[in-house]
Amino acid sequence: MVTSADGTTRLSPDEFAHRLRAEIERMRDEATCQRKLAHRRAEFWAKTDIALGFPAALLAGTAGAAGLASADVRVPAALAALASAGFAAGAGFLRSDTRRRANKRARHAWASVEARAMVALTQEHVSHEDLGDLLECRQAALEAYDGEEPQPGSS
Repeated sequence: MVTSADGTTRLSPDEFAHRLRAEIERMRDEATCQRKLAHRRAEFWAKTDIALGFPAALLAGTAGAAGLASADVRVPAALAALASAGFAAGAGFLRSDTRRRANKRARHAWASVEARAMVALTQEHVSHEDLGDLLECRQAALEAYDGEEPQPGSS
């Protein structure tokens, strides 16, 4: 650090570069953790979607077939239909497929942050523009959880 005549403290060019590099390394590490977390979440929501959707479809088909087969099995068919409706309502309430897609988008966005940080760290000299680009990319990754999928043909 260098202290000027007016008493303000400034970083030397080497200290400034070291702090930039340390911040980019921190962002790379954060991106790695967030990418792995988004991957695990996407897997969880895919399994949840299957765990709720498959029994709903199976019970609905079974209830329909049983209800049409005989008058004696209408009560069990109605119970199977109710269970099917419960699974379908649970799947709709949790929106597991939407959450899976959001976490997949976030995983790709965090991978982009991680890759850009690694590229920046391979450079001999990092600049504040590199850090600014990473911060913008990080913000896009954070927004990927809430954002909608891009429509075909749009940028």
